[in-house]
Amino acid sequence: MANKPVNALSKAIRTGLIDAMNMALANDNVEAIVITSELALFSAGADISEFSSGDLAPILPDVLTLVENSSKPVVAAVNGGAFGGGLELALACHYRLSTNHNKVGLPEVHLGILPGAGGTQRLPRLIAPEKALQMIVTGAPTSVKAISELFVSIVEPSELLVQAIKVAKQAVGKVIPATSLIKLSSSPEIEALCEQTKVQTSAKARGFFAPAKCIEAVKAAFELPFAQGLKREGELFEECMHTPQARAQQHFFFAERVAGALPQIAKDTALRDIKQVAIIGAGTMGGGIAMNFANVGIPVVLLELEQAALDKGLELIRRNYENSAKKGKLTQEQVEQRMELLTGTTSYDDLSEVDLVIEAVFEKMSVKKQVFEALDKVCKPGAILASNTSTLDLDEIAQCTSREQDVIGLHFFSPANVMKLLEIVQGAKTADDVIKTAMHLAKTIKKVGVLVGVCFGFVGNRMIEVYGREAGRLMLEGATPQQIDKVIYDFGLPMGPFTMGDMAGLDIGYFVRQSRKEFISHDPSYCTVADELVEAGRVGLKAGKGVYLYDAGSRSPIPDPSVLDIAKRKAKELGIQRRDISDQEILERCIYPLINEGANILLEGIAQRASDIDVIYVYGYGFPVYRGGPMKFADEIGVKEVLARMKHYETALGEYGKHWFTPSPLLEELAQKQQTFAGFKA
Repeated sequence: MANKPVNALSKAIRTGLIDAMNMALANDNVEAIVITSELALFSAGADISEFSSGDLAPILPDVLTLVENSSKPVVAAVNGGAFGGGLELALACHYRLSTNHNKVGLPEVHLGILPGAGGTQRLPRLIAPEKALQMIVTGAPTSVKAISELFVSIVEPSELLVQAIKVAKQAVGKVIPATSLIKLSSSPEIEALCEQTKVQTSAKARGFFAPAKCIEAVKAAFELPFAQGLKREGELFEECMHTPQARAQQHFFFAERVAGALPQIAKDTALRDIKQVAIIGAGTMGGGIAMNFANVGIPVVLLELEQAALDKGLELIRRNYENSAKKGKLTQEQVEQRMELLTGTTSYDDLSEVDLVIEAVFEKMSVKKQVFEALDKVCKPGAILASNTSTLDLDEIAQCTSREQDVIGLHFFSPANVMKLLEIVQGAKTADDVIKTAMHLAKTIKKVGVLVGVCFGFVGNRMIEVYGREAGRLMLEGATPQQIDKVIYDFGLPMGPFTMGDMAGLDIGYFVRQSRKEFISHDPSYCTVADELVEAGRVGLKAGKGVYLYDAGSRSPIPDPSVLDIAKRKAKELGIQRRDISDQEILERCIYPLINEGANILLEGIAQRASDIDVIYVYGYGFPVYRGGPMKFADEIGVKEVLARMKHYETALGEYGKHWFTPSPLLEELAQKQQTFAGFKA
């Protein structure tokens, strides 16, 4: 097989496999067949871009039936990763060999579907049922050594083809061991295993459709003859394929891959070398950012002006690494290797040779400007100067340097060593090679980089602002924090707005509001309960109390009636009529303004694509991937519906509604033209 870049099992490859098999079967000089790859990967599986075309003939199950029913032995030489249909192809072969550090898997569940070319029927016939279930239900890549029973031999890469041909020759004239001939039967143990897997999966798979169907399909392998099991697998595959979850997950698969595309930058633009990085600020954020670079072998200089703060920061990083070692994620040797890549300093002069500096200091413009003025004096020409600001005007920061073209925003999300998202903020004068280098660097440190423009909060925090505002207003109007949080949790986010606020620290939002008083001065109800809580020292989990109360050492929120008393008093002072509020209204008022703000962001060109906003919201804010992100969710329920409800609240909520629920012109335009966010091009 040779279909760059990943041997996707496209129409051309499927047709080619059939032609090659038929030629080999018709040629009397051919005694056995070896299927392998000319590329480093065996096959990444189906070409899912074909799913919507309707032209799937020949279908992969037919190809695999031809392979399995071959009158001549067929050997799979799995020279690299075999995933999805790629592994299913290997399963249909009579013998399999692989290389010693290889991984294989059936990741279809991540696309909202299940293996549809016999994977759920063949794999349980070849490896232990519990291993087969885990691979299919989680979709996780698995080391070939962990499922060595699947292979007749696991060898060094250089020996693979030689050994595969040897196995093929030895198989000539022997009974062909077709997987479909292996008989399975159900038992109380298999029933219990499937039930136990369902229970274990339910919490992680909350809201997803496919995992339960995967279990059903594997169960069918034990309850039905092979042909009927394949038929049942096909029925369950079709059930999955036509769900909103599958549409959303497949949308997100492509969204993540296109997020790094920079069509506006010439392909031959050279990257800048990043051999050494500096981080300004060794606090929680700075330390987390530093770990990303040390993890991939890039040396880091951490700067703090006080030695005590520097020591504390380095100590925290070591503690984080030691905790990973205790959990078996790192060896002690790896901990030491990473710590050796980290050096500390209290002098800006020690940053004169670094290639990239990331500022991670207090979110205040005057503080950021001081840092960048100092960096401008000491950093070498061509060094990239980056700010980790989450809301501030990057162009204003850049203007205090003599090299605005070298300034960029690299907005990491907390905890920075864990969260996958990196908002890459393009300033008015940021050079193309700086943008391209930042995008490339995101991949190097295993982040998903998304390019955004300059405005308050960029994309993520600009949108989350309207979500938090509505949650606060709904509490004034009569909803309880726990009701609001439950609605959002049930929708699919990991936590509701009030729990999230307490976890992050209510003081963060408070400081932002203090810096934006002119923007919110017309609305005295704006986060007024949160402001009172912060001013009373109730800043969230770190203080043991915020919107909720917390027992010492616990993260479990406890409702506090006194917060509702504050809400009632504030509502009375502001003349807000309290009432019972339905769960549906809570959902619409929290999520639809979020979508509306996304529409304005697209219209202003702050985001390149609607799908970029989806990537930011799934990876940065926990928006459920089975809904595809806020903009995909809007397309799924209908842009017209979002517009109608925005207009409803614009009227129903009086002056408040007129200001905060004005529909985006883009929302109006798409609804009028019966178009989607997915189809929008700036």
